[in-house]
Amino acid sequence: QVQLVESGGGLVQPGGSLRLSCAASGSIFSIVRMGWYRQAVGKERERISCSLSSGRRTTYADPVKGRFSVSRDVAKSTAYLQMNSLKPEYTGVYYCAAELYNSGCNGMAFWGKGTLVTVSS
Repeated sequence: QVQLVESGGGLVQPGGSLRLSCAASGSIFSIVRMGWYRQAVGKERERISCSLSSGRRTTYADPVKGRFSVSRDVAKSTAYLQMNSLKPEYTGVYYCAAELYNSGCNGMAFWGKGTLVTVSS
């Protein structure tokens, strides 16, 4: 089992930046992949990024390429999503997720409760 807790959300103006954190606990050494996802009001949850637990082979959704980047602090068991040049359409609840069984980016089994990001002037 893995527990994930997101933080860092809030209100930011268009063009601004925000860094989200995802603190992991539990069987963290069993994590194969981690990802960041966003769900806007009235829309389905969509994948923002997906990475192997080593931090390599990160893929990003096309709308955020060049704007968002992921990183991790192994000592703190924490993953980060750096978001730059934010747009209002990036508003939503951001989730981090993990999978332990090599299920791929669409097979995340463990989810945090999310953190709300609002991009508005």
